[in-house]
Amino acid sequence: MRMTEERPKLAYRHTLGKGPTIVFLCGYASDMNGTKALALEEWAKANKRAFLRFDYAGCGASEGTFEEQTLAGWRDDALRILDEVVPGPVVLVGSSMGGWIMLLVARARPEQVLGLVGIAAAPDFTDWGFSHEEKLQLVEYSRIEQPSDYSDQPTITTHAFWEAGESNRVMDRPIDFHGPVRLLQGQQDPEVPWERATALAALFRSDAVQTWLVKDGDHRLSREDDIALILRAVQDVLALCSSSSS
Repeated sequence: MRMTEERPKLAYRHTLGKGPTIVFLCGYASDMNGTKALALEEWAKANKRAFLRFDYAGCGASEGTFEEQTLAGWRDDALRILDEVVPGPVVLVGSSMGGWIMLLVARARPEQVLGLVGIAAAPDFTDWGFSHEEKLQLVEYSRIEQPSDYSDQPTITTHAFWEAGESNRVMDRPIDFHGPVRLLQGQQDPEVPWERATALAALFRSDAVQTWLVKDGDHRLSREDDIALILRAVQDVLALCSSSSS
C-alpha cells in the first residue's frame, strides 16, 4: 500500500466485519505481530468485528529505516491508515507509545475516532522517560542506545524522535475528547509509572473514562488474565459507542 510518495509503504492486516473498526497501535520498536494485537484480531474474527493492525514505517514488515522515523511520522502513518484503509468510524487501542499516537490521532480525527483503549499508555514519555543525562547525550550524539528488557538488541532513540515528541505533548492541557475511554495500567510497570494513567484520565473532558489498575501487572500486560481484561475494555467501549449512536 503506497499512500503517498513521501512516506514508506506500510504493511497491514485488515479484518472485515461490523464497525466501528478496532485499530491497534503498537508500542515503540514493536510490530503488529505481538500477543495483544493477535489476541484482539482473533476475538474480532470470532465476533465478526472489523479490525486492523499495522506496522509503522521502519518497523516489522513495513518499508523504511527505523532510525529515520519520528513520533510525528508514525502519527501520520496511523492517519494514512484511517484515511485510506478504514475511512469509517474507529475505536483506537494504543499500547505504550501507541497510547500517545492514539491521542494525537483522536485530536486530528475527532469525528472518526469514537472510543479509546490505552494499555500502559505512555504519552509525553520524551519528557519524563529520560534522565537529564540521557537528554544531554541525545543532543550531543543525536542518538542513544539503551539495554532492552524485551529484545537482545538495544533500544535506539534518536534526537529527531525525541524532538518530535517534545513538540507533540498532549498532557500539558485538557484533552478534548468526549467518547468512552478505558486505561489499563500495571502497577508493577517499570517503564510507565502507574500514576501516569490516573493523571491522564483526569485530563479527558469525557465523563466516560475509567482507569483499571492491575496490581501485579507489568508493562506488557500480555498474560492470559491481562488479555481478558483488554478484551473486556474493548467490549465496554464498543458497547458505549453503540449506545450513543442509537
